[in-house]
Amino acid sequence: MARRADDPAQNFETTTDKLTFQNHMSDPVLDFVSCPDQQGKHRMAYWSWGEPSAPHVVVCVHGLTRQGRDFDLLAQGLVASAKTANLPAIRVICPDVAGRGQSEWLKDPMAYQFAQYAGDMAVLLQTLNAQQPIKRLDWVGTSMGGVIGMLLAAQPLPTPVHRLVLNDIGPVVSWASILNMKTYVGKVGKFQSVQEAANAMLEISKGFGPHTPEEWLALSKHMVRSVEEGAFSLHYDPAIGVPVAKITQEQALAGEAALWQVYDLIQCPTLLIHGAQSELLSVSAVQEMQQRGPRVQVVTLEGVGHAPTLTHENQIDIVRRFLGLHA
Repeated sequence: MARRADDPAQNFETTTDKLTFQNHMSDPVLDFVSCPDQQGKHRMAYWSWGEPSAPHVVVCVHGLTRQGRDFDLLAQGLVASAKTANLPAIRVICPDVAGRGQSEWLKDPMAYQFAQYAGDMAVLLQTLNAQQPIKRLDWVGTSMGGVIGMLLAAQPLPTPVHRLVLNDIGPVVSWASILNMKTYVGKVGKFQSVQEAANAMLEISKGFGPHTPEEWLALSKHMVRSVEEGAFSLHYDPAIGVPVAKITQEQALAGEAALWQVYDLIQCPTLLIHGAQSELLSVSAVQEMQQRGPRVQVVTLEGVGHAPTLTHENQIDIVRRFLGLHA
């Protein structure tokens, strides 16, 4: 399969299709699925936590420029909670959406669209279901990952989404936040250390809320890749910024109208975790979400904007309780 020459995923061409990065029980398994696109196909990576044979699957999908390892602490917390509460085992799946993390880059930058992402996730679910029939499917989506979740929850899947968690996202994305995205998406930079990259990411991630330096470094270390000896860049395809740069306000409004139609089709119990200081999702939009479609339950987090990282215990507990993974 042809790839762009700068695609870091080519490093995995001669590896096995399943591997662990480290050798202790708290690490996930990395696996891949082959997904079709208009230029042929690409490999999407996903990280798996918990029991491979578990029929209860929780899929966690990240935001626009992030990757699946953002959910390390949430995944560990959910798997441990099921064991502690003596509930059936669960499996937590955290994909790297195409162009991010360990997934291959798309050959056509304009293919970085929600239709492609949702199609990729459908392939992933088919693959997981073939490995072990899924009896219950839950979805946790941060920002972009929440939009993908809405698209799938509105569809008659073989195993429908049972519970949906939207992390600071809904049908409405403010134009101000899109303008802000245009200023940084696609600018992967070059840094002399992981710490320098972490510092740069912090400047555009104030909405994530307060984190200790150690917590922020832990969140950042999977966000970088080595580009040459002694240098690093952010671990995503700069071309994901191409579609973002082309969005007009008229297109954004049309997309919002279409997403409301999707949202109104959702029937499963849905939780919205809302950052009180979110630039992306307004209070009026949240109120409308409470009146339409699945009529979301809302938990508002003070001191946080867009988007909560779901790494702190109080945030993990919100998800845990909504999914019923507690004693």
